[in-house]
Amino acid sequence: QVQLVESGGGLVQPGGSLRLACVASGFTFSSYWMYWVRQAPGKGLEWVSTISTSGGDTYYADSVKGRFTISRDNAKNTLYLQMNSLKSEDAAVYYCAGTRWKLSNSAYTRRAAYTYWGQGTQVTVSS
Repeated sequence: QVQLVESGGGLVQPGGSLRLACVASGFTFSSYWMYWVRQAPGKGLEWVSTISTSGGDTYYADSVKGRFTISRDNAKNTLYLQMNSLKSEDAAVYYCAGTRWKLSNSAYTRRAAYTYWGQGTQVTVSS
């Protein structure tokens, strides 16, 4: 059974940091491109970041570039998102997702484009 289980969300003050984790099981994690996608209340999906199978290639939305870092540990079947300098606009449910091949940019905000999808972890940024 395929599972993506996110953790690490919570309440943080503006300017603070959080590290999200996503543990994968039931598929060959190291063969999949992985993503972080978020959804704020009342808004659509927003792509955050992408990482290649080896971790050697990473991509970021302009809104998080320089503040967030995506990484993976294939030995542990785990995807990470280090989030620094958090802003109120970063508040959302964060989902990890995976595809066998890299998605085109135009597909990033389509839920159906992803092969595997987690249950999400809530990030709240508030003083």
